[in-house]
Amino acid sequence: MSKDIKTDEKKQHFDDIYVKENPVAYKTEILDKLEYISDNFNKEMFDAHILPFAQSKKDGVVNVLDLCACFGNTTMATVRGMTYDDIRNNWKDEAECMTIQRPPRFDCHVTAVDISAPAMAYGEKVGLYDEGIVCNLNERESADFRKTVAAMKEADVLICTAALVYLDLDSVDALVESFASNSSKDGYVLVNFLNPFALEKADQTKRILLKHLDFCASRATRHRRMSPLEQQNYPGEEWSLLELWVLKRRRS
Repeated sequence: MSKDIKTDEKKQHFDDIYVKENPVAYKTEILDKLEYISDNFNKEMFDAHILPFAQSKKDGVVNVLDLCACFGNTTMATVRGMTYDDIRNNWKDEAECMTIQRPPRFDCHVTAVDISAPAMAYGEKVGLYDEGIVCNLNERESADFRKTVAAMKEADVLICTAALVYLDLDSVDALVESFASNSSKDGYVLVNFLNPFALEKADQTKRILLKHLDFCASRATRHRRMSPLEQQNYPGEEWSLLELWVLKRRRS
């Protein structure tokens, strides 16, 4: 999988975890070992700026799209209101992870997109995702990319946390443009930027987002502890940090 993902070479790769059939290794090796606590802050940001919209929507279900969703921890945090500890407890073993402990907090249809076929299969099997799209988002000529672009346009809420660093800027532009193009209805975005990885690319991504969407709010927090490899590549750094943004569609 690593050859298909474009990322800062100084950043840790977790390819062996993404091909597992369930998220137990993700829990053990990432959530536990690296104290991947950022979903607490994703939940708080979502609750403050997006949840009121989602819970008050009266014209049908809320279409949620989790881009680069993997096994669904951020869907659990935002859609289901689960904390870091809730998620870890839910994924503590192969039996427990097959039942999600909390229901959605609003009427929704969740579409997930990720390069990992096992992660998409898991999310659909346990009911986290109503639909999973397996897609390499850097292959813009593929049928699955076109399907993703179409789903972006219909989304009411877009979630993409700590993942845009893996995408080509042209892919980011095409996806965000599609989401923004449906200016006939409200839509909100929760997106994250990592530090200290690919900082110039993060700035370019921010420019793309602001080209298409209106800025609402931001927050800076801890993301997770850096791996030994990352600490070697970034001497003196212990924590990877996160900048969270909320944006919204421009209405016509």
